Amino acid sequence: MSQTATPVTHERFFVVDFGSQYCQLIARRVRELGCYAEIVMPRDLADRIDEAKGVIFSGSPWSAYDDNAPRIDAAVYERGKPILGICYGMQLTTHLLGGEVEHAEAREYGPARIEVVDSESRLFEGLDSELDVWMSHGDRVEKLPDGFLPIAKTHNAPFAAARHESKPIFGVQFHPEVTHTPQGTQILKNFLFGVCQASGDWTMASFIDEAVEKIRSQVGEHDQVICGLSGGVDSTVAGILIHKAIGDRLTCIFVDNGLLRKGEAQQVLSNFRDRYQIELRFADAGERFLASLAGVVDPEEKRKRIGHDFVEVFKAEARSVENAKFLAQGTLYPDVIESQSAFGGASVTIKTHHNVGGLPEELGFELLEPFRDLFKDEVRAIGRELGVPDTFVERQPFPGPGLGVRIAGEVTAEGLAVLRESDAIVREEIERDGHHKGLWQYFAVLAPVKTVGVMGDERTYENVIAVRAVESTDAMTADWADLPRDVLSRISNRIINEVRGVNRVVYDISTKPPSTIEWE
Repeated sequence: MSQTATPVTHERFFVVDFGSQYCQLIARRVRELGCYAEIVMPRDLADRIDEAKGVIFSGSPWSAYDDNAPRIDAAVYERGKPILGICYGMQLTTHLLGGEVEHAEAREYGPARIEVVDSESRLFEGLDSELDVWMSHGDRVEKLPDGFLPIAKTHNAPFAAARHESKPIFGVQFHPEVTHTPQGTQILKNFLFGVCQASGDWTMASFIDEAVEKIRSQVGEHDQVICGLSGGVDSTVAGILIHKAIGDRLTCIFVDNGLLRKGEAQQVLSNFRDRYQIELRFADAGERFLASLAGVVDPEEKRKRIGHDFVEVFKAEARSVENAKFLAQGTLYPDVIESQSAFGGASVTIKTHHNVGGLPEELGFELLEPFRDLFKDEVRAIGRELGVPDTFVERQPFPGPGLGVRIAGEVTAEGLAVLRESDAIVREEIERDGHHKGLWQYFAVLAPVKTVGVMGDERTYENVIAVRAVESTDAMTADWADLPRDVLSRISNRIINEVRGVNRVVYDISTKPPSTIEWE
C-alpha cells in the first residue's frame, strides 16, 4: 500500500499504478475482500512480481500505443503469476503481446451492458450472461494477441473482456472497482479466490497491529510526535492510533483557522481533552487566515494560502514541543490522488489539499501519515476497532481548508457568518429525523452570485445558498442524495427566514464525476 516495505505477514496482491484516478480504489476493493494489496510502480514490477499472489493492472489517462505511455517489462507475463488488466491494463497487455489497440470511433464513458460470450471463464463464474458495467475509455482492442480468447463484448467493443487460453491472464475493458459496476466486487472476488486461490488472511485489526509497529519503528524510542488535529474522523483516529503506539510522546495541535463550522472549535477542545487525555494545544489564528484570503477568488490559490498559513501557525506552536521530529496527519488517499500523481505515477492533479500538495520541503519535520493509503470508511473501521465512539467515527468529512472552499469566491467575515449559520441549519434539518444515515456528506455552499427576490413587499438582491448532500462509499465517486421534499422545504424556509442576507436556496443534483463533491 505504501512505498515503505511492509513485513511479509500476508499474501500480497500488487496493483500496478499506471496513473488511474481509481488505482487505490482497486487496492481498497481487494482489501475489502480480505486480501492485502500494495501499489507498485510499473518499473518495479519485474523485480518484485515473485512476491505477489496475483497482479492487477490499473487504468490510465494514457493510450497504450503512445510513445511515452507507462509500460512494464513484457517478461512479467512469463512468470506464471495471475494477472488482471483493467481498461488500460487490458489494452497494454494486448499491445505488448502483439495485439492491436486503436482509438475508438465511439468513445465509451458511463454505463454499458456487456454480454458474456465464454460461460466457462472463471472471471464471470456465477454471474448472469449480461452484466451492467461502467466504462471510461477512448481506445479499444481491435485484435487480440495470439493465444487470447474473447469472453465478453458490448455493442461498441467486440472485446470487452478476454483471457489467455492456458495462462492465468485476464483483461476487462470496464472498471469492476467502481460502485457503478454492480457485480464488480464479485468479478474481483472471482479473480482473487477463483483464479489466484487466495486465502483472504488480511483484516483491519491486522492493519492496526502493523501500523503500531511501523509507527514505533519510524519514531524510535525518544523522539516526540506532533499531530495536526482538526477534530474530524481522520485526524482523531490518527491521533488515537499514534498515542497507542508511543503514548505521551504525542502532542496534538489544533489550529482554529476561523473557517470551521458553527461551534466546532469548542467541541473539539472539550471532547478531545476530556475523553482521551492526550495533550492538546490550541492556536487561535482566524484573523490571520482571513487577512491572507482577502481579495483571493481562485480556489487553488485559496487552498495554497490556507495550507501555507496552516503550516506556519503549526510550526510556531510546534517549536514549544521539545524533541519534536515528526508531524502526524490524517491524510487519506483521496486527498493524495486529487493533489498529485500517486507514487510518482501518471495520474492527473484535480485539486490541491492543504495537507498534501501544500507542504513545503523545508517543513522541518518528518511526515507520519498512517492513513495515507486508506479511504474514509477504512479509517472509520479502524476507529471502531480502537473503541472510538460512533459520535466521532460517523462524523461526515470536512475539508482541511474548511469553509474557505465552500465559499465560491472571496472569503470574507460577512460571507463566513452567512455560510456558518446556513450550514448549521442544513445539518440540523437533515439529522433531525435520521435522514443523514447513509449520506457521505451534507452541507451548505455560498454561491458567487446574488439574485433578485421579494421579501415583505420589498425587492431584495441577496446571496444564494446551495445545499449539497451526496451518497458515496469512498469519495472517489458520488451521487446526489434524493432527500425528501419536506426536508428540503424546511431547509429553504429556515435559511431564508433566519439567515440575514439570503433570499434563495438551491439544491445541487450533480454527480462525481463529472463534478467533485466540494464546489472548490
